[in-house]
Amino acid sequence: MRQALIVWGGWDGHEPEQGAHAVKAMLEEEGFEVLVETTTEVFADPAVAELSLIVPIYTMSKLAKNEELNLTKAVAGGVGLGGYHGGMCDAFREATDYQFMCGGQWVAHPGNIIDYKVDIARRDDPIMHGIDDFSYRSEQYYMHVDPSNEVLATTTFSGEHASWIEGVVMPVVWKRRHGKGRVFYSSLGHAAKEFAVPQMHTIFRRGLLWAAR
Repeated sequence: MRQALIVWGGWDGHEPEQGAHAVKAMLEEEGFEVLVETTTEVFADPAVAELSLIVPIYTMSKLAKNEELNLTKAVAGGVGLGGYHGGMCDAFREATDYQFMCGGQWVAHPGNIIDYKVDIARRDDPIMHGIDDFSYRSEQYYMHVDPSNEVLATTTFSGEHASWIEGVVMPVVWKRRHGKGRVFYSSLGHAAKEFAVPQMHTIFRRGLLWAAR
């Protein structure tokens, strides 16, 4: 049986515990044995290199250097990494090796909770199969992103809340490689209730399965 590790904590505003429950249920339905931890200390355990998948749900906070090095080494060695919203790409802001692995970092969400559109960029990718462009209500993440990402979905900023970014097309969902490991990310999911949105749920579930070793 494949093993997945969920590590949740950090800023409570992103409801990390509720998100961890949603992801745990999702993975158990797919036949994973799911381990759940609430401290980043587990990232320093050499045993993480034997996992199939790691899901960080840990907005902001700090990552010790030995934790960062062991985690990135495990993914480079073949462990999958998957995450969403601030739980993965607004985590550990001082940990640049971690950010290099993830492929992006949150920097703003103009207007906070707003209505926006998610545009499917790769309809031919199995993760996006059968999903059309859809409307979404959440934080519209403005991110600094790695140009090596394989972008699967985007959003376009209207400029209503920050005029100088009008027309900017921003990645929402991507996948990438880090060494031998597969990395998946979706910026959707500010609140745990968003897992009830069919498109968000389906994309994230498929993305984790793609990333998992």
